[in-house]
Amino acid sequence: MVDLQSQYQKIKETIDTSIQEVLNSSAYINGPYVKDFQADLEKYLKVKHVIPCANGTDALQIAMMGLGLQPGDEVITVDFTFAATVEVIGLLNLTPVLIDVEPDSFNIDIEALKKAITPKTKAIVPVHLFGQVANMEAILEIASQHNLFVIEDNAQAIGANYTFKDGTKKKAGTIGNVGTTSFFPSKNLGCYGDGGAIFTNDDELAHTIRGIVNHGMYKRYYHDVVGVNSRLDSIQAAVLKTKLPLLDEYCNARRDAARYYNNAFANNEHIETPTSSSCGQICDSCDCHVFHQYTLQIKNGKRDELHQHLLDNGIANAIYYPVPLHQQKAYTNERYNEDDFKVTNTLINTVISLPMHTELDEEQLAFITKTVNDFLK
Repeated sequence: MVDLQSQYQKIKETIDTSIQEVLNSSAYINGPYVKDFQADLEKYLKVKHVIPCANGTDALQIAMMGLGLQPGDEVITVDFTFAATVEVIGLLNLTPVLIDVEPDSFNIDIEALKKAITPKTKAIVPVHLFGQVANMEAILEIASQHNLFVIEDNAQAIGANYTFKDGTKKKAGTIGNVGTTSFFPSKNLGCYGDGGAIFTNDDELAHTIRGIVNHGMYKRYYHDVVGVNSRLDSIQAAVLKTKLPLLDEYCNARRDAARYYNNAFANNEHIETPTSSSCGQICDSCDCHVFHQYTLQIKNGKRDELHQHLLDNGIANAIYYPVPLHQQKAYTNERYNEDDFKVTNTLINTVISLPMHTELDEEQLAFITKTVNDFLK
């Protein structure tokens, strides 16, 4: 699914030099590379504050802690996503409220969002799934009407842009009250271990979060808030600082691969290629999608057979996600009604993701698409 070795070989000399500099300095925690990467990412995102942390899951939890959410507060998020999004809600004794997604973008359904709000609702967590930005303008309007926080789960969409109706653009993760991301190795901007970050333009919130990530300390051994131990180590920061200038290039390479896929599948009636409802355009013609995953919907009931056929032909593929969160043992709740998850319950049986990374070449893409098309005649 991801060719990290080939990507590494192209930047090997710079990466190796940067890592060696960390080893030579022995500044493994909060060293110069962490501070430099933080500053570089703030500039790239055009956001006032980037707070690095240990991983994307921590980033979500810390963001919720920083906002002062209390046990019993309801947090609305999507049913069709990775468990980390709802996991942290449960860890903080908040109440997760899962809702359906749109059938085309796989992102949060705006009408379902409106219906889910109650007097206990305190926050919305839109997930920019598979690299596409959710309909943030509508989400912000709803949040403003109900005085709700917006926490962007941007683990899969760093580098994507959201275009507002007036033509202004903002980077995914910088639009709500706070945004979070993951630097897991397979992400569009990935390190060589675990890593994450939190973004905000709110000075007071940023100050609170900086304490939380470091045991609640602003001064050593003085604990002003309840915190955790979640810091980005210097070796990972060195990798990320090297790769950040290449992020737009990486995103464009993914868009090029997605465009090839879309064109190859355009006339196959059994395949629905990715589209966007957030901007009303095909995703390969705009910059709201950075294709962390390239995900098809198979409409003839042969998704599972295609999955095995691709494996039999040496083609990696994945099904994200085979079980919706509302059906997971850890998150089942009697308040959920299957009729409220019609889209999600369809997607779990139709979606399949094909290889998507920066090193895909035309020969590989041609082999993958021919294999898919030949099977789904």
